[in-house]
Amino acid sequence: MAGQAKHEELRQALLAAMAGSPPHTPLPTEREISARHGVSRNTVRQALDALEAAGSVYRVQGAGTFVAPSVVSKSLSLTSFSEDMRARDLEPASRLLAAQTVRAGRRIAEQLGIAPDDEVVRVSRLRLADGSPMCLENVHLPAARVPGLAEEDLSGSLYDLLTERYRLDIRSAEQIVRAVDLDETESALLGVPPGSAGLRVRRVGLDRRESPVEATTTIYRADRYDIRFTVRRSQP
Repeated sequence: MAGQAKHEELRQALLAAMAGSPPHTPLPTEREISARHGVSRNTVRQALDALEAAGSVYRVQGAGTFVAPSVVSKSLSLTSFSEDMRARDLEPASRLLAAQTVRAGRRIAEQLGIAPDDEVVRVSRLRLADGSPMCLENVHLPAARVPGLAEEDLSGSLYDLLTERYRLDIRSAEQIVRAVDLDETESALLGVPPGSAGLRVRRVGLDRRESPVEATTTIYRADRYDIRFTVRRSQP
């Protein structure tokens, strides 16, 4: 297109060349792209910066640039992780990190409307989509409402298990979303470099009587997940 910046032309060319490539496919080196397209290294970096900002590629220091997996957009509907993944033709899975009964403590007790010394079941899982780490999930539920939960099969949808086994139907939730930097443990589990961006979602799930059922903190990879919603301007 006339008047189009060289780095934008290159970005579009690289995007077209990547079309149909599986996630994690390596791109040519900056030197190879520069020689192939007859542009400067600075132009190549600008094009790659734009692709990375759009989530089309990711970079690994010392290894190169790779085709990024598709980003999952979460709507404001209350859906489980498994439902979100299946709606996008991705296969959900879980790796159980811990399931144990612990003392609630002040913060969790406040969220669940129980006493700090009351017991809760804490379930920590790494959630996967098509085998790739997507998020870290820490769920707290009042132990009195979910007896024996820690011994259940926790590899599937927790919401389904709560509904079918315990007749707990979570109908609404209050959520707070915040951008965070992933620490070393979180980064290692999610397969990204330390200090990478993440989305921390804190949720309190309520049943149909608006009684708290779950207090959950989930850390999502920001390169694989975003939250999308519609806003409307009110009429004067």
